[in-house]
Amino acid sequence: MLRLRILEILQEQNHTKYWLYKQMDMSYQNFNKIVNNETSGIKFDNLDTISRLLHVPVGELFEQTEDDSGQKSYQ
Repeated sequence: MLRLRILEILQEQNHTKYWLYKQMDMSYQNFNKIVNNETSGIKFDNLDTISRLLHVPVGELFEQTEDDSGQKSYQ
């Protein structure tokens, strides 16, 4: 299973969630779902924008976690 590491990256860079939200052109409800990993999909342009604002490659926004069975998901 994949999860976004946005909150961890913000903390590493001493930025707040509010700071990132103000840079994004989206509703707070959608933004909050993305950063709290409460969404099943995200637009490529949003990933690109977040990546550029945080100055990290898109791949660093993600972390692979174990699924409910304790197995890493590679699908």
